[in-house]
Amino acid sequence: MNNKYIPQPIDTSDVAVDKEIAEISERLAENTHEVWAKGRVDEGWVYGETLDRDKKVHPLLVPYDELPESEKDYDRRTSLETLKLLIKLGYSIKKQ
Repeated sequence: MNNKYIPQPIDTSDVAVDKEIAEISERLAENTHEVWAKGRVDEGWVYGETLDRDKKVHPLLVPYDELPESEKDYDRRTSLETLKLLIKLGYSIKKQ
C-alpha cells in the first residue's frame, strides 16, 4: 500500500454553473447511485440495516430518495465536479 498518495483533482473552483447544470447534476447523482446499487444487486448483495461484506448486506441498497443526505451529498459532489471538469476542459453541455 502506498501511504504517500496525495490526491490532486483538477481545480474546478473557477467554474460557475447555472441552474440547468445544477439540475443535471442532481439527476447524475441519482443515476450514479442507481448504477452502484444495480452493480451490487447483480453481485448478489441485498439490503440490510448493517453492512456485512461477507454476507453481502448493505444498508445503502435503497432508492436514492431514501438515502441519508450525507450519501446524497457524496454523489452530488461527484456529479457536479464531473460536470465542472467537462466545462473547464472546454466542453459545452446543452439540451437537444
